[in-house]
Amino acid sequence: MRFMMIVKANADSEAGVLPSEQELAEMGRYNEELVKAGVLLDGNGLQASSNGARVQFTDKGKTTVVDGPFTETKELVAGYWIIDVKSKDEAIEWAKRVPFGPGGEIEIRKVAEAEDFGDNFTPELREAEDRLREKIAGQQS
Repeated sequence: MRFMMIVKANADSEAGVLPSEQELAEMGRYNEELVKAGVLLDGNGLQASSNGARVQFTDKGKTTVVDGPFTETKELVAGYWIIDVKSKDEAIEWAKRVPFGPGGEIEIRKVAEAEDFGDNFTPELREAEDRLREKIAGQQS
């Protein structure tokens, strides 16, 4: 099962405060543990929302682009890991080991799998999705 561990933003991450050398070293060791365990699929930190944008869709097919920064820091994402583990409990155990101090927060969400979409995800749609994933994997090689 794949899970996304979402790092919640805070005032420092939104202000562009960079991690210290020690924090980067601790995070590197943690990431190395994930790799050695064979569970890490992807992970990255994100820049502050001031460098981002939101694209909003209306019911009339129009889009609106809103440039950051965004005000609700508690609802923003500062980084993520995607891990492949046996259960939510195992994902929680990995999240508990993230080297964050007081105030840090990780949200854990299961990545949707084909079977989660039921009959609406027809064999034809599954085949098309598989082809896209193969193409992506080929581009990353």
